[in-house]
Amino acid sequence: MMKSFQGKSTDCEKETWTLQQWLAPLEIRCNLFLQKEEILMKKTLVSALATALVVGAASTTFAAANPFSDVPRDHWAYDAVTQLASDGVIEGYGDGTFRGDRNITRYEMAQMVAKAMAKGDMSASDRALVDRLAAEFADELNNLGVRVSNLERNADMVKWNGKLRYTYTSDRKEGERRENGNELLFRLEPTAEVNDHWHVKARLDAKTNMKDDDSDNVSLKRAYAQGDYNNFQVKLGKIGLTSAEGYAAPGAIVFDRQFSGAEATFGKDLQLKLQGGRMDLKGSFDSKANNRFAIGANADRANYQGAELQYDKNNFVAGVGYYRLGSNALSSNNGLLKNNKDRMNIWSANLGYRFGNGMLSGAYATSSDVAQSNLKKSYQIAYQYKGAEPMDKGSWGAYAAYRYLGAPSVAATEDGAMFGSKGIEVGTNYTLFQNVVLSAKYFNGKTIEHQNNDKVSKLFGRVEFMF
Repeated sequence: MMKSFQGKSTDCEKETWTLQQWLAPLEIRCNLFLQKEEILMKKTLVSALATALVVGAASTTFAAANPFSDVPRDHWAYDAVTQLASDGVIEGYGDGTFRGDRNITRYEMAQMVAKAMAKGDMSASDRALVDRLAAEFADELNNLGVRVSNLERNADMVKWNGKLRYTYTSDRKEGERRENGNELLFRLEPTAEVNDHWHVKARLDAKTNMKDDDSDNVSLKRAYAQGDYNNFQVKLGKIGLTSAEGYAAPGAIVFDRQFSGAEATFGKDLQLKLQGGRMDLKGSFDSKANNRFAIGANADRANYQGAELQYDKNNFVAGVGYYRLGSNALSSNNGLLKNNKDRMNIWSANLGYRFGNGMLSGAYATSSDVAQSNLKKSYQIAYQYKGAEPMDKGSWGAYAAYRYLGAPSVAATEDGAMFGSKGIEVGTNYTLFQNVVLSAKYFNGKTIEHQNNDKVSKLFGRVEFMF
């Protein structure tokens, strides 16, 4: 490392100088020495980084065979980091090295990205690379922000993400005409920083029915303030609601929507989540498989409370949940609940295990308030292999599941299986280009109530352009 020349002897005094340089004051000579050292250091950093990221993988002789032990070799981050290092934006560790004799962890990479984010003197292209890296290492940077309190932030106060999404659906029920959907959605998701701990987030969706080229619909799906404090997080406003089992494909069996109120999360590996507020019941208990219990467009809002205890560490995931709804709309819902109750209590449990590139998961939910015994429960068993990563061209995934969506599936993920149905659901996704993801799903089953002509199926296709 370079030394300051102020107030003490330095390495520059030992340097070999020309006669003209010796005639200059010591301060000028030392400045020249420091400049030369700085240039040499940057060249060393670039060389070391290139070795760690590119050359080191070619031989098992070196410990840094893959500087990012948990990032694929063809990941875009390699080229991005190399470019930023050559431009002098990323500087490695505090001692001026990249420590090419050992692996670089994602957390260490996040430290480098955090320092780069604090810089203001970089080109537009370098800034774009830093922003992309910040998105890639978002989780690590969140932890870093807690640990490095004196980090100078120079990023934009408001960041925008979003997507353009086209979805095709074909709902098929035995003995009835097919119902096809062609939906185009444009989504904006701004995030604004309030201070070190608080952010304001929102989601705005604009939908168009492409079949008729009309029925434009713009709605505010999310709008909330989020505070993060070590192992505590709080959200206030209109918040996304995905029940605990939604961490794996094919999605949630109880809730996949939003509510207005408050949410508090405590813990790290073992998390307790508490929720309370109001929920729009429009469209609940509704599908093309069975709309006998569907709640109409003018339904009352429901009082909502939820509690989840979820454990997630290493390869193991497990949890339990409790959800309560109260609304007059439930009592008039065509006999869905016993004695025309205006409240519904739902209990759930989930279990998952990750191994290799796959994950095996299961979930179960039940409500004793439901009148019909065959509708008291919802459950699913699924195996998921890999998954498409928007930033990683060529990445893909697939899953297969058996799903049974009874009355506890108030507003479940219904891309494939639908409320009131049971059967096999399969799906796949593929990143065609960076930030362009294709998805396809197919469901084949029957209605739970065993009506005449009870066979149902669904085709689902989607393309997403993300930004």
